[in-house]
Amino acid sequence: MRSKGYVTMLDPFQQIYGKRMGGLLFIPALMGEIFWSAAILSALGATLSVIVDININMSVIISALIAIFYTLVGGLYSVAYTDVVQLFCIFVGLWISVPFALSNPAVASISVTAVKEVYQTPWLGHINPSDGWMWMDNFCLLIMGGIPWQVYFQRVLSASSATYAQVLSFLAAFGCIVMAVPSVLIGAIGASTDWNQTTYGSIPPMENEQSDMILPIVLQYLCPPYISFFGLGAVSAAVMSSADSSILSASSMFARNIYQQAFRQSASDREIIWVMRITIFVFGALATAMALLTGTVYGLWYLSSDLVYVIIFPQLLSVLFVKGTNTYGSVAGYIFGLLLRIGGGEPYLKLPPFICYPGCYPEEKVHRLTKEVERFTVQKFPFKTVSMLASFLGNVVFSYLAKYLFESGTLSPKYDFLDAVLSKHSTEIMDKTTLVGKDNINLSELAPVKPRLNTSLAGTFTNTEALSDDGDSSPESNNEHE
Repeated sequence: MRSKGYVTMLDPFQQIYGKRMGGLLFIPALMGEIFWSAAILSALGATLSVIVDININMSVIISALIAIFYTLVGGLYSVAYTDVVQLFCIFVGLWISVPFALSNPAVASISVTAVKEVYQTPWLGHINPSDGWMWMDNFCLLIMGGIPWQVYFQRVLSASSATYAQVLSFLAAFGCIVMAVPSVLIGAIGASTDWNQTTYGSIPPMENEQSDMILPIVLQYLCPPYISFFGLGAVSAAVMSSADSSILSASSMFARNIYQQAFRQSASDREIIWVMRITIFVFGALATAMALLTGTVYGLWYLSSDLVYVIIFPQLLSVLFVKGTNTYGSVAGYIFGLLLRIGGGEPYLKLPPFICYPGCYPEEKVHRLTKEVERFTVQKFPFKTVSMLASFLGNVVFSYLAKYLFESGTLSPKYDFLDAVLSKHSTEIMDKTTLVGKDNINLSELAPVKPRLNTSLAGTFTNTEALSDDGDSSPESNNEHE
């Protein structure tokens, strides 16, 4: 994608599947970015309320205003340079708090509490064989569902070369592992603490249904005050780093793939910049409002991340690596994935399932404090991954079915209402003039009306339209990267 000069993640979709399909895929991508920004802003507010004891709403508003302001002023440059400082703050702030928390008299050895009950149940758990498929489902979601996000592609597509983009990706993967270590250690410390010896109280955070707040609780009650503020700086830096990147990525997708490509193809660079600035403010305000007003922000992000995995990931695979997929298959895959995923329900959002996958059963949960009974359905079948695979296969099958029906003459060309097979370079489907700056469209590029029976099996799995390196990127695309 970097070698072709794409600017956003949606560019190959709009080139192959058309502007309408690109707009449809923009919806789950936008939902994921906005909900993620709202979730982390809400988490920052909760952290500040524990450590500094200030109003949650005020901390969320101040943090959002700071992130929106420097993103508005500097764009990708400000986000990139501030992220360097923020990553340093995260690394130092988290690692410096670990030894102080470990040396607290109320904390037992985490190597002992991993397998032996001291103050609480051992923190090293195990996976029940009956839950194996469910864990594998979430494992695949975290790995593959973390790829098709514009917040990632805006970095690699702005890299100076394709090689540097690859190196950047591998270094980022290693950095994630390093950054995750102190978080795991802090969780182990929280499960190895006799909280009765602290001012927190006799009931451990896990039993008090505050396990998701273990980081600020450990910083507040097990570390000296000055170390707590270092840790707070790490959390604040992490939130600001994620919030500004997500808001910028959502605005860049809207400005280029919705505003410019769908409505104003002749828009100047200055006009696009102003559209981005306006949408940065709008999306930032929307994320802030959701963080303040919505009680299920994390649940909304959880569902949207599922949609990214189930819908956008198989579409990305198809548009880049499967030759011959078209808009008809893309729409079919979109519908299949959406219905199968929503059909499984979402307990966090109290969304009941209308599809009971194999092994599902009803369950009740009694809230310890309010004594409220919550009824939900447990789905142990890996329906998220199955939905993703169904979306991918639906895209491929329906694409080739439509291609065969139109090119063989079984269906009249007038029924190709999406202009996806016989008129690939119509006004509805963006051609390479838009994306890579070619001036002419040759008649030889139009799809023939006869079936192609000599396509090799190996060629089926390479979409040369999206990945071929012939021709340089347009100066316009290069200017946008610079």
